[in-house]
Amino acid sequence: MTKFFKLLFSRLVITSLLIIIQLIVLMFAVVKVSNYFVYFYAFFVFLSIAAALWVINKPDNPAYKMAWLIPILLFPIFGGLFYIIFGNKRGSHDLSDKIHEVYEMTNPFMVQDPAVMEELKEKDPDAYKQAYYLEKYSMAPIYKNTESTYLSPGEVMFRHLTEELRKAKKFIFMEYCIVAHGLMFDTILEILEQKVKEGVEVRFMYDDIGCVNNLPYKYYEKLRKKGIKAQAFNPFQPYLSIRMNNRDHRKICVIDGTVGFTGGINLADEYINAYEKYGHWKDSSIMLKGEAVWNLTLMFLQMWNLGCLEDTDYIRFKPAKEELAKYSGTGYVQPFGDIPLDDEIAGENTYINIINNAEEYVYINTPYIVVDNEMISALCLAAKNGIDVRIVTPHIMDKWFVHVLTQSYYPQLIDAGVKVYEYTPGFMHSKTFVSDDKVGVIGTINLDYRSLYLHFECGVWMYEATALDELKEDFLKTLELCQAMTKEDTKKTTWYERACRSLLRAFAPLL
Repeated sequence: MTKFFKLLFSRLVITSLLIIIQLIVLMFAVVKVSNYFVYFYAFFVFLSIAAALWVINKPDNPAYKMAWLIPILLFPIFGGLFYIIFGNKRGSHDLSDKIHEVYEMTNPFMVQDPAVMEELKEKDPDAYKQAYYLEKYSMAPIYKNTESTYLSPGEVMFRHLTEELRKAKKFIFMEYCIVAHGLMFDTILEILEQKVKEGVEVRFMYDDIGCVNNLPYKYYEKLRKKGIKAQAFNPFQPYLSIRMNNRDHRKICVIDGTVGFTGGINLADEYINAYEKYGHWKDSSIMLKGEAVWNLTLMFLQMWNLGCLEDTDYIRFKPAKEELAKYSGTGYVQPFGDIPLDDEIAGENTYINIINNAEEYVYINTPYIVVDNEMISALCLAAKNGIDVRIVTPHIMDKWFVHVLTQSYYPQLIDAGVKVYEYTPGFMHSKTFVSDDKVGVIGTINLDYRSLYLHFECGVWMYEATALDELKEDFLKTLELCQAMTKEDTKKTTWYERACRSLLRAFAPLL
């Protein structure tokens, strides 16, 4: 009962109720006005027709357009109005203007070494094209002289993270989507407080909706009292706004500009299996040491300045050449960001490039499969071309409707020859691609619409880097704990389950 009342009066529930009330009032007002004044009715119908035509002619993903056309045409009185309020994937104009201003400030510091790019071009033209795309459209230079270490599961990453945090001498940047008090975060917070006392600059940023049930309101004020510079990204406000769609789903830690972490692991105890939430939590991260960490540093500062625009001396956070000289590493490493405020779907395009260029295999870990026709077509065509395509998803779900949607893609994938597995011990949260022993991505980008289109994300694309060998080895070991899904498995559904899947598929881009 105590938990029920705590949830009932939580910030999430109260704020959500206020938004729902606004939505109901808006709908009621539109219907009432339309009923009493025929001109208003005609206006709103005209608005819906105009919205439908606008959606049809937009250079947008067909699945996203179809998901909006259905409610617009079914509810012509207020369907168009809802699209105007909620339908813009690129978010509000003020957020868009801010991010472009921030990017203009950081562009001069994202400088590509032409010798590295030319060397990669001679070595592998396909890899060069991918690196060129990310350097040009995600403003992410590619580097050598970077050590890469694959870390899985979360408890392994936690051990390395705390070891590196304790070594910090200059600064620590941390940016996470989900943060919750417990063994993991409390241990890290204790280290951060100690580092502040030692004179280390600590900045901490968390996504407000991601932490709305885990951290107190304005928790950043408590962190500031400890000497930690802190802010919540895109605060959850009790009013209708398209901005609420654009969340910070990144997980980044940068230490002294020479060590960086990213991947699927947030700062909460389920990620390190300190307690069981959905069975065993299988996750992954990557630790970088060397030149490529600079991309993660700038990505953090971009998001930081998006929340509180300030005149930043970016070079102050770039390590001297002698500090980087001790790192060599193998292969090429390219940390990149993906933002919802431009016309580039860098994450999805990178994944599709890996699939299309595969010669032998593509191994994928993902918690969700809720994707567009382009991604499904790429996966199916690769399998039909004889490529060994394997995908591991969770067996124990975190969100029932997303799991239902994920399973709805199984028949099409399996018919094409894609091998689909479910991680039977629990929840697969890793977001990884590896192909042909030479290219891959480790990052935060799920195979779902929210990650690919609506959230701020990041990843590390690599070519012939050590972490890829470690990722492949771990993937094959993980398969031993998985159940291979068959066509017979996909038929074990009732008619109402199939109806639910069909309905959810229609609105998948909006979920």
